[in-house]
Amino acid sequence: MVRRIFWMAVGAGATVWAMNKANEAVHRLTPDSLSGSAACGALQLGDAARQFARDVKAGMAEREQQLRADLGLDGTAVVEPPRRRTLSGAAGAGGDRAISAAPGSPAAALPTPRGTRRTTPQIVAKPRQRELPGRTTDRKDPH
Repeated sequence: MVRRIFWMAVGAGATVWAMNKANEAVHRLTPDSLSGSAACGALQLGDAARQFARDVKAGMAEREQQLRADLGLDGTAVVEPPRRRTLSGAAGAGGDRAISAAPGSPAAALPTPRGTRRTTPQIVAKPRQRELPGRTTDRKDPH
């Protein structure tokens, strides 16, 4: 008789446990519950995307600051005074100024070839003149 009571109690306990699990599953699968969980997931995804955008902007600003410091665009570049005009008309005549690296910057540590000065490249080509519509410069003279 004790055996029967024991197995009856085990069966009743298993039934209660199975009914609770079934009720939870039914509650989870209702349309209101599904839409609520989808909304929570969308909110979490939006928060993650917003945080990612903040991290990207912060990284961009940090990298831009590093590049500006490396290139001397943050006010640390030293501008050399204009050179005097030479009679030979060499490059650099006409008041061109070269920008050198600031002392202590990574660019200042680069070696320069012997006998040369570190300057910025000079523009060699002249700007092209704009042609007027209907007129070309390669026309042959009709006479």
